[in-house]
Amino acid sequence: MPTLGVNIDHVATVRQARLTNEPDPVWAATLAELGGADGITLHLREDRRHIQERDLHLMRQTVAVKLNLELACDEEVVAIACEARPYQVTLVPERREEVTTEGGLDVVGNPKRVSEAVKRLQDTGIVVSLFLDPDPAQIEAGIQTGATAVELHTGAYAHASANYDAEEELNTLILAGEQVTSANLTLHSGHGLTYRNVGPIAAIPHMCELNIGHSIIARAIMVGLERAVRDMKRLITG
Repeated sequence: MPTLGVNIDHVATVRQARLTNEPDPVWAATLAELGGADGITLHLREDRRHIQERDLHLMRQTVAVKLNLELACDEEVVAIACEARPYQVTLVPERREEVTTEGGLDVVGNPKRVSEAVKRLQDTGIVVSLFLDPDPAQIEAGIQTGATAVELHTGAYAHASANYDAEEELNTLILAGEQVTSANLTLHSGHGLTYRNVGPIAAIPHMCELNIGHSIIARAIMVGLERAVRDMKRLITG
């Protein structure tokens, strides 16, 4: 059964809207752990729109579960990751104008840059995952980088499931999962997963980790973060 990584970026988004000190994503990470989170995910963007270096350094000291840092293959943020040494780094694409990550990393178009980032991070003892679309060519290119894991981008499935027409996208993810695990890489998934659509993704064979943020934080506004995490954990563990 997969583990649950809770992305707490949106807590930092609310804080940065007023450029104040609350709500504190470090506190949110603690509450998510109390709710049963197996990991905490945070994205240190190049433009620092939500998570700040202060958050990363404090969570590196206080988070007791797996800390998964998302970042681009950018020299500055890779260097920060190498210094902070979270348990895991997930390499993702970034565009300044996007609201959230819109697709998978283009390893086919940037094999050297991605491979160099993977090696640099691994040389400091960090586990490296690649956030990829469920596309055979991208997955094969990702395998060649030497990364440890692949996180499948579930956005197309999430969009389709909102319209009750997700079977084709789910089958695509299942085939992509087979490609990942056949190469002896660890299988992760994330993006757009909610309390309504997470079940079939959690049931994909050999699924190891799900990273979910927006849906959990949205529910937390109504019921509190501990309960929101427990509700999601119950759905993915059966």
